[in-house]
Amino acid sequence: MEHSHRTIIEPFRIKAVEPLGITTQPEREIALRDAHFNPFLLRGEQILIDLLTDSGTGAMSAQQWAALMVGDETYAGSRSYYRLESVVQDLTGCKHIIPTHQGRAAEHILFSALARPGMVVPSNSHFDTTRANCEFFGGLALDLLYDEAMDPRADLPFKGDIDLGKLREALTTYGERVPCVIVTITNNRGGGQPVSLANLRATRALCREFGVKFLLDAARFAENAWFIKQREAGQQERTAREIAQEMFRLCDGFTMSAKKDGLVNIGGLLCLNDDELADRCRTRLILTEGFPTYGGLAGRDLVALATGLGEVLDEDYLAYRQASIRYLFDRLDKIGVPMMRPPGGHAVYIDAAAFYPQIPAWQYPGLVLTNQLYLEGGVRGVEVGTVMFGTPDPKGGQDVCAPLELVRLTFPRRTYTQSHVDYLIESLAEVFAQRQTARGYRIVKQRPILRGFSAWFEPI
Repeated sequence: MEHSHRTIIEPFRIKAVEPLGITTQPEREIALRDAHFNPFLLRGEQILIDLLTDSGTGAMSAQQWAALMVGDETYAGSRSYYRLESVVQDLTGCKHIIPTHQGRAAEHILFSALARPGMVVPSNSHFDTTRANCEFFGGLALDLLYDEAMDPRADLPFKGDIDLGKLREALTTYGERVPCVIVTITNNRGGGQPVSLANLRATRALCREFGVKFLLDAARFAENAWFIKQREAGQQERTAREIAQEMFRLCDGFTMSAKKDGLVNIGGLLCLNDDELADRCRTRLILTEGFPTYGGLAGRDLVALATGLGEVLDEDYLAYRQASIRYLFDRLDKIGVPMMRPPGGHAVYIDAAAFYPQIPAWQYPGLVLTNQLYLEGGVRGVEVGTVMFGTPDPKGGQDVCAPLELVRLTFPRRTYTQSHVDYLIESLAEVFAQRQTARGYRIVKQRPILRGFSAWFEPI
């Protein structure tokens, strides 16, 4: 979408609307207290702008809604499945296409099939559900980013790249304990940062050298392809689709939460080239998800996903989405808000440790920021720091803290307009102006796995 104007415009028009949850600040104070100061526990009607996640929360297109009407609900052998299979195989080149109801189900099935004593799984960064599924089956999840990528101020084009030296060391050290290497595109935990094509090629070569499978967490494959087109030498003349096809053909398989770049409200994929591994995964899928040609989804969900996987690689859409994130980043940068640099493709990540230097990591500065933003403007973000990735001390002391204390403001696809972003900027500016008076939280109740979803907090 090339034109002479500076204003970002959405490359679509709106055909249906949904009312927002407009509340007063006193009402939000009560709501947050009732939610035990955990934004995950707020109700939808209590939220004005919801930036908790981009997972399944976007708007589907007219073409997707039309596709729903021709979904085939046959239990086994649905034509909706075979349409999806054809679309995915054309895009990815993978042999075995296994639908699941969402990405974490694909991860659970994959790790159950790969599990072995002392399993070690290297990655650029495991996100929360990937790490939890690996550890649930007794594995060790290794994060192997370059050291520079952990510096929020470092403005590097591909901060999602896996450190090839660290990867070689891990493969040498752990040997047969490594069933696979997983690279997340884009790297969600580290700020939505892309992985270069050169890094993917080199990772594949290392995996071939050591005889281990190379897999992708491909939830945001389209935005990664777009960053490669924009930033990597020699890729500017290729289409985003061509780059995506090469990314997928470098790997031995992938998991995908289709609720991101599949542009659907529900759905996931587990795709593999190994016949024997795919057979083991299908056996496990039947126990938990359903028959292999529907995988926990209705036929209408399958055709909506088949349609969305084509739409997401439209370059007008990708340019608009990246520009929208950049618009928010640039305006917050002018205010002085500390952020992960450069901006990612689906979210802006605020450096909560720098935002609240007076609050130590074990008092959860990211949670403080998410709660203050909700109280100020009714906007919900998500903490990506010690609440999500820290390790509780079994003796009740301070948590082992996460390396980064971030707050992710995650934009659902095709959902909010520029005026919503301007309102967000105004709300954040007010929170930033009051930052010196903020205080931390302590946990009063938590679960041993994925505690961020359900923990209860109280102010200190």
